[in-house]
Amino acid sequence: MSNKQARPVAAERIPLKARKVSFAWEDTPLHWVPGDPFTTHTINVLHLLLPAGERWFVHVYRQALPLIRDERLREDVIGFIGQEAMHSQAHDEVLPHLREQGLDPTPYTAQVDWFFEKLLGDRTLPPGRARRWWLLERIAVIAAIEHYTAFLGDWVLNADELDRRGADPTMLDLLRWHGAEEVEHRSVAFDLFMHVDGDYRRRVRTWAVAFAALMFLWQRGARFFMENDPTLVDGKASFREFYTSGRRGTLPATGALLKSIPRYLGRAYHPSQEGSTAQAVAYLASSPAALAAEKAEHDA
Repeated sequence: MSNKQARPVAAERIPLKARKVSFAWEDTPLHWVPGDPFTTHTINVLHLLLPAGERWFVHVYRQALPLIRDERLREDVIGFIGQEAMHSQAHDEVLPHLREQGLDPTPYTAQVDWFFEKLLGDRTLPPGRARRWWLLERIAVIAAIEHYTAFLGDWVLNADELDRRGADPTMLDLLRWHGAEEVEHRSVAFDLFMHVDGDYRRRVRTWAVAFAALMFLWQRGARFFMENDPTLVDGKASFREFYTSGRRGTLPATGALLKSIPRYLGRAYHPSQEGSTAQAVAYLASSPAALAAEKAEHDA
């Protein structure tokens, strides 16, 4: 691997703002990808993981603000906090709709809450080195997770197969609005990590933690949905089905997911080299929810 640290693509940086979007779920069917409960429920795991995860991001980043010595980065982090808080709220609002359709996610979300609030939450540590170490560890974990949220954001912006299969337009708008903002702010977490620490060994170690946790929680969530879907008999989630769905284009391709690993671990990595800010901004300029939020803000 090269020891040369990559530089960000300067033209990719834009001011970040939170868009106060809202979605109406009453017309969204249980299987919002018609005839494909596995794709539906694999993506639905986002609604269970993200509210707790992104609240945790916000909590950690508020603790990190005093460490930031660069004003432009501080502005980016504040914009990131606003966007992540809105993402958490938007996905949280899907959960009552799932309950109405016979899928109560509480047993699973309780596990996710424990993971972020207890396992990765604040610890009773003495001020100084120990407390700073735990904060830096969590900042690095967020940078690794954001690598994958940006990967997923870029994927869903280009997942034309979901349109061809008649996926529910409201759910697609939620996913693509969120995905576009993940692409839009994809460099912030990594830039913050590099600013406050940047230790390569910590980057590798926390990537392993984040990747293993995401894979474990995601397969567990997909299995939970498939086993508790009231319309399915003996519903199951499997890696084979994930791989096949990736080949079809309704889920991320396994090969693309695996290829993202050495990119993040490369010493020359920088998130601005991935995805397209122009594509993200273009979607946000046409998203029904984002346009409605902009109009409401203008009329207020």
